[in-house]
Amino acid sequence: MITDRTPDPAARALRVLAEARRPGPGLTGPPPPLPGFAGSGFGPLVADTADRCLQAHHGPPPAPGRTALLLASAGGDRATARAIDRTAEPGRRPAPLLFFQSNPNAVLGHIAARWGLTGPVLAISPAEAAPGTVPADALDLAALLLADGDADLVLVVAAEQTDDGDHAVAVLVTG
Repeated sequence: MITDRTPDPAARALRVLAEARRPGPGLTGPPPPLPGFAGSGFGPLVADTADRCLQAHHGPPPAPGRTALLLASAGGDRATARAIDRTAEPGRRPAPLLFFQSNPNAVLGHIAARWGLTGPVLAISPAEAAPGTVPADALDLAALLLADGDADLVLVVAAEQTDDGDHAVAVLVTG
């Protein structure tokens, strides 16, 4: 039960079914590569953390029922943003793949397709974010998705790339 991360009463009533984090116990090195995502660890970070959380609750894909997918990241994919900035200089052409993966929904689509998720797919930039924690804004939105009947479960992934390394936490919640 999430009780201390947000002032919203609906979000306080969320029940955590599974959780995964990176870095985490027994995890060394970067997450496994993700086809179609190059030059940045953001997509693989989000996908690996989401996969491990869903596997902890459901076992192998697909996930039954209506599961929404929500990504919260204040900084987004910093490495891809920097690569696009570098290639946007006069006389250089950006690689098409960079445009694809610069959209956070690209990795969410990968996760949704892999797991057969049939709920809403959202990406937000929360007002406040601390690496390794789920922002209150994300929990509030997860509670709204559940209360409105848009989903039976919500997979919330919070991911940040910092100078200290990449951090992600995923929680599968229900009302």
